[in-house]
Amino acid sequence: MSVVLVDAGGTNIGSVRYALQRLGVDAALTADAAQIRQADKVILPGVGAAAPGMARLRELGLVEVIRSLTQPVLGVCLGMQLLCEHSSEGDTACLGVVPAQVRRFEEAPDRCVPHMGWNRLTPVVEHSLLKGLQEGDWAYFVHSYAVPLGAYTLASSDYGDGFSAVIAKDNFHGMQFHPERSASVGAKLLKNFLEL
Repeated sequence: MSVVLVDAGGTNIGSVRYALQRLGVDAALTADAAQIRQADKVILPGVGAAAPGMARLRELGLVEVIRSLTQPVLGVCLGMQLLCEHSSEGDTACLGVVPAQVRRFEEAPDRCVPHMGWNRLTPVVEHSLLKGLQEGDWAYFVHSYAVPLGAYTLASSDYGDGFSAVIAKDNFHGMQFHPERSASVGAKLLKNFLEL
């Protein structure tokens, strides 16, 4: 099985790659369109802001490449948000493969932004990506923007309001949390993705 990590400049690439190595997969880091198209699985990692993330994909000529993929694709953290239609972060048009609008968390006296740390997951629908996930399992988040709940939501979390923690639309999947930093739960979900 060939797995590629899209080299879109995300700072979590090294830790995602190491998490995959622990599962016995040596993922190639690439911005080569042909290699991405030929891979069995494609992972779009990302840490940072939506506008620079999309600018990097445009510079690399990968926007249409990613949109046209038919194999399983996983966006992680910012990578998940980039799969959506639009982000209010920098008023950014994204890849548009998931019909969702990414919005900033509302700040509150008891709730700072970014949402950072461990939070519980709630499965919303049965999906092979969530195999073995239990209600209340913990995952590690670092983000200021979130995807609202919708028909694409596989699992939710809550930070003042509910938001999408795991999404899917056709062959495109996303995890808002960092599976590579989420201990056994993250490893389980990455393994599930590799088995899709």
